[in-house]
Amino acid sequence: MTNRLFGSYDGVDILEVTIRSEAGAEAKIITWGAAVRDLVVPGKAGPQRVVLGFDEFDHYRYHSPHFGANPGRFANRIAHGRFTLDGVSYELDRKNNSPHTLHGGTHGFGVRPWSIIAQDGRSVTLAIVSEDGDMGFPGRVVATCRYTLLEPATLRVDYGAATDKPTPVNLAHHSYFNLDGSPDILDHHLLLAADFYTPTDAELIPTGEIRAVAGTPYDFRTDRPIGLEVDGQRMHYDTNFVLRSASTLGHAATAWSPKSGVTMEAWTTEPGVQFYDAAKLNTPVPGLNGEKYGPYAGFCLEAQLFPDAPNKPHFPNSILRPGQVYRQTTEYRFGRG
Repeated sequence: MTNRLFGSYDGVDILEVTIRSEAGAEAKIITWGAAVRDLVVPGKAGPQRVVLGFDEFDHYRYHSPHFGANPGRFANRIAHGRFTLDGVSYELDRKNNSPHTLHGGTHGFGVRPWSIIAQDGRSVTLAIVSEDGDMGFPGRVVATCRYTLLEPATLRVDYGAATDKPTPVNLAHHSYFNLDGSPDILDHHLLLAADFYTPTDAELIPTGEIRAVAGTPYDFRTDRPIGLEVDGQRMHYDTNFVLRSASTLGHAATAWSPKSGVTMEAWTTEPGVQFYDAAKLNTPVPGLNGEKYGPYAGFCLEAQLFPDAPNKPHFPNSILRPGQVYRQTTEYRFGRG
């Protein structure tokens, strides 16, 4: 376990914590957004970096599309930046002049400092306090995120949260994965343990329908390349899939690289996973080791509740009430193939 100063924000030190497994996996966590800045796992040809990130703090402040971060208080989208709860209507912050609220607003959990409250050689726990009215949300929320490196190479993410007023809470881990260091992940293979998905309108707001993936370009029930063209065109994915397993730690997805042989399984307690292929990614600054991150440079598997759940009563409940504890666990299990 090592700590170092990574940057400073508004007089607050931004720290980096390094945790390791005995098998050689290593994760670097920064307190900005409680983000995974770097993650290296054992591969057939030696250590393999498997996430996108930056080497400089200012690049996170000004250019990061939530690389490795934990957006909240509500990850993903809330339509028109508003919802009604217990008869009271709430107006939320709308990020980047969007008509909708994304990832908790302009200053959501993924773009502010967290505090380290516990750590050892293979785990670190971070916390954040979100006061009543923060980004328009009701109630004071205290949230935690604990990263643990399990043997031989599993990154486990445990979330917890409590509130003093009813409020939506939906946390998700937002690493961009690339299992071989190639410029894009189009030849990575992906399988999703999902028979249904939640279709959206042109602004990526769920219509409310829960549609079968069978016979559609959203069918990843069998392993196929991410970049496989469907009906002569390449799909762009930023889609919530309805997982077969919910409430218990169940299999959500398997991805692997034919170049490196590295595999990754995602297991989660959540009912949904957002698959994002980063088709529009184009960072103007260099990434880790000077890499250029263009379209499809990584993919995200964000275990979560469903987008716009506060406005869709038939979606899994996203309202946390006083006396309840929000909990979520997601594991990313890496293998050498």
